[in-house]
Amino acid sequence: MNVLVVGGSGFIGTNLSRELHDRGHDVTVLSRDPSGDGLPTGVDTVSGDVTAYDSIEGAFEGMDAVVYLVALSPLFKPKGGNEKHFEVHTEGARHVVQAAEEHGVDRLVHVSALGADPDGPTAYIQAKGQAEDIVTASELDWVIFRPSVVFGEGGEFVSFTKKLTPPGLAPLPGGGKKTNFQPVWVGDLVPMLAVAVEDDHVGETYEIGGPEVLSLREIAKMVRGSVILPVPMGLAGVGLKIAGSLPGFPMGGDQYRSLKFDNTTSDNDIAAFGVDRQDLTTLGEYLDARA
Repeated sequence: MNVLVVGGSGFIGTNLSRELHDRGHDVTVLSRDPSGDGLPTGVDTVSGDVTAYDSIEGAFEGMDAVVYLVALSPLFKPKGGNEKHFEVHTEGARHVVQAAEEHGVDRLVHVSALGADPDGPTAYIQAKGQAEDIVTASELDWVIFRPSVVFGEGGEFVSFTKKLTPPGLAPLPGGGKKTNFQPVWVGDLVPMLAVAVEDDHVGETYEIGGPEVLSLREIAKMVRGSVILPVPMGLAGVGLKIAGSLPGFPMGGDQYRSLKFDNTTSDNDIAAFGVDRQDLTTLGEYLDARA
């Protein structure tokens, strides 16, 4: 198959492009800066920005399937403010759907987020929900993935946790007990994405998580080994709101609100891809292997 991976030069994208290439597909990576770092020999690259339709439209010609991975991080405040989430996630998805329909692409695999909801509590969640509405209303054979946080070499989740929890004494909103995650290793996620490209999972939305649910406190202790100092949620919210107005500070009100709800699956859908819980890599196993 001819597969276009939009956002294929990023963390998940490079891993997925390699997986698809190893499976024998002809892979083209579309991104703003497709430098090719981390991509295997034989993967084609093309430059384009999903917020500018004319810059990406031509790349869809002759493609059998498209994977949409372009995303801003929900962990950090985007440059340009929360409107960037709607420019990239919502309008970017609209442009990808339009180009895919224009060029007769058969399948779209769209990577969304757990909790995606047009009426959600953060701009990131709202924009992802609006993007899903665009995808499901399209004429394409679509498949939607909603993964929890993804970890692995080159990913930002571990580095984000280190930024949030300094060594020694680490103040965390609610002591880190109020927020749960279900981290999934990138090496477990990308084969499922590849299967969705190849097989008949059309019209399905899959929530994907790792083998265990961990609180932010547990993750911080695993990554840093710090002593956790609980900070009342209300006080943390005021502090992040004030600090978020300072130039260069990486977090703000949206990031605080994201810590008030869990990032876990309601029913982990890994079985749809022939995967069992015991097959998945835990965050602890990954960290031990790195050490």
